Amino acid sequence: MSFSSETKSEICALSYDDNCCMLAELSSLFHMCGTISFEGNNKVSFNIRTENAAIARRGFKILKANYKVNAKVSVSKNRQFINRNVYTVKVPSQEETLHILLELHILKNNDGFITLDYDIPKKFTSRSCCKRAAIRGAFLGGGSISNPDKAYHLEFTCHNKEYAEQLLKLINSYNLTAKCIQRKNNYIVYLKEGEQIVTLLNIIGAHKTLLNIENIRIMKEMRNNVNRIVNCETANLTKTVDAAYRQIESIEYIKEHMGLEKLPQKLKEVAELRLNYEDASLKELGELLEPPVGKSGINHRFKKIEEIAKSIGLN
Repeated sequence: MSFSSETKSEICALSYDDNCCMLAELSSLFHMCGTISFEGNNKVSFNIRTENAAIARRGFKILKANYKVNAKVSVSKNRQFINRNVYTVKVPSQEETLHILLELHILKNNDGFITLDYDIPKKFTSRSCCKRAAIRGAFLGGGSISNPDKAYHLEFTCHNKEYAEQLLKLINSYNLTAKCIQRKNNYIVYLKEGEQIVTLLNIIGAHKTLLNIENIRIMKEMRNNVNRIVNCETANLTKTVDAAYRQIESIEYIKEHMGLEKLPQKLKEVAELRLNYEDASLKELGELLEPPVGKSGINHRFKKIEEIAKSIGLN
């Protein structure tokens, strides 16, 4: 089961806050994965199609709990992916069907003309519980979330620009910064930041998924911190080794072409220490002197030695 499917199954196990929340969720669910058939004489039928059995059951339960309709659930094979099932909640043509679609704001009546309605009405956004339910239904119908081990990405696939803009506005009313792009014939509302995805999951009630993502975020942050520390230590070690190599090269050149005994006493002492302790750090070399010398003092002496080596011919 994919990460998205697990998240949706978790959401489908949630209880309903109120009838208004059921309708808000059902309306969004239909906008994302529903189809309508018009048959004349104001007769209309509709269905909801999904590959998730839990979503089909939830949509069916909401319909039966709020309307007296002869809804049915059927199963068929996906034409593109044979191993996947498609679950369809069907509501055949009957008098109450048009009333349901008007109440869910799937359709609207403009002076006797029935047209599609892409607005999310105030009755589904005036209460916090209904706003959450509307977003939850949209995620169940057309949402997906990437496995956070690979990337942080959550998106809603909408079939028209008007509804995508409405959904974007609703999501961003929670101080989020979702964006919308067109992908082929669809409009994608998406979030890419881990913290904002966690906030959205909290809004729609996917708390188990939220905790899983938080755990993964913590582990990723720990790994990144360890990598930064290792990289920093590696860089410092490389820098120390390179510096020691330059110092030894300068000392050996002076020893061969001039003799260490001609160096000032302080430079001679540190030069002999470097030859005896090639892998020691500047701090460790300073502690071997009597009296001890700080790191900056040792570094200053080596710079003098390198200058002397260059002055007598070292390239």
